[in-house]
Amino acid sequence: MSSNKRIKGLSISRPIYYGNTATPLNGKKASNSDHTHKWTVMLKGLNNEDLSYYIRKVVFRLHETYPNPLRTVEQPPFELTETGWGEFEIMIKVHFQVATSEKSVTLYHHLRLHPYEDDVNGQPWPKDKPVSSLIYDELVFNEPTEAFKEILAKNNALQPNLPAKKPSGKDPLAPLFSVQLEQEELDRLDNAQREVNAQIVSLKQRMASLDSDS
Repeated sequence: MSSNKRIKGLSISRPIYYGNTATPLNGKKASNSDHTHKWTVMLKGLNNEDLSYYIRKVVFRLHETYPNPLRTVEQPPFELTETGWGEFEIMIKVHFQVATSEKSVTLYHHLRLHPYEDDVNGQPWPKDKPVSSLIYDELVFNEPTEAFKEILAKNNALQPNLPAKKPSGKDPLAPLFSVQLEQEELDRLDNAQREVNAQIVSLKQRMASLDSDS
């Protein structure tokens, strides 16, 4: 029989992503005529994993100008959709199932409505193209209870299970999180660091040469 006894030295993480997508209304105004975008803020598991086995509810705190700015979603998908014209910070508070004996976790996300760069082809961002701002993260549980570990084991969730390969779908809003992409990002950072180091060495050599000529 499982118990609330905590397992010393054990740490378990569960991958999630959170953030928002936004689409221009393009003349189809909402009830408030100044609203320019329809947006959805969310907290989800990778590969559409149902998180309800360990997450009880998610509370989103919107800007105070929205009616009832504290919105609670008690079943998946943990998301809500609204319209508006401005960007602002959204608080995302994650409440875990009582059986986990875990305290709530608070995340923050800056609602993004507009593209801040050109598209991947270097062209101006298409007027009707949705904007996506999604962040990969992991919920880390240090010294979980025996009961919580059993819950995770029953749901094959004792390992992070980050996808090995890039998603192959054509959905422009699909989150691109995988071991392959993580390694590619590490390689890019490593190459950038090598380039910076080479430039530093070159600059030092030039400075030494100038000193010797003076």
